[in-house]
Amino acid sequence: MGLSAAALTAGLDELAAIEPAFAAALARVGYPAPRVRATGYATLLRTIVGQQVSVRAADSVWRKLAELGDPGDPALVTALSDEDMRGCGFSRQKTGYARSLAGLVTSGALDLAALPADDEEAIAQLVAVKGIGRWSAEVYLLFAEGRPDIWPAGDLAVQIETGRILGHAERPSEKLTRALAEPWRPHRGAAAIFTWHHYGAGADAAPV
Repeated sequence: MGLSAAALTAGLDELAAIEPAFAAALARVGYPAPRVRATGYATLLRTIVGQQVSVRAADSVWRKLAELGDPGDPALVTALSDEDMRGCGFSRQKTGYARSLAGLVTSGALDLAALPADDEEAIAQLVAVKGIGRWSAEVYLLFAEGRPDIWPAGDLAVQIETGRILGHAERPSEKLTRALAEPWRPHRGAAAIFTWHHYGAGADAAPV
């Protein structure tokens, strides 16, 4: 379940040793807290629920779903009618996404307990689910499975903070963000968590 505090600290220490800009940023804002989610169906369903809505709205949908049964059991989504899903706050599109996920897990076509060890192969299996894009798949593998080398280069905050940490005048593109992190293997997951932490630090994160 996610990178432990010890693993995150060790990964960042390794990064600081090979990238002076990371060492300076780490000295400015300190170590981030671990970001941990449970593995399995419920976390992916919660990801779908949270897409393009506020945290408060997503919490409301989840709470209403929980009133009808166990959100961690794919049989619940399968059994509920479209009207029931609308009553919980699911749009027609998200209902389709939720049913797709539940069906794949129930049939065994998606075994979340046995995703491929290769990160790209695991991402490919996850994005086969309607409503799960590459970013969602990467975040699941990083936060839930604790895979140490996941690098969500398409994330805006990751791009902004990678550029800021390295002293770039402009936000690097996804392609450049991916290329810049190549020397950081196999600790790119720790780097990603640190960029979100650095982003949250705001003005305090600005190099001096």
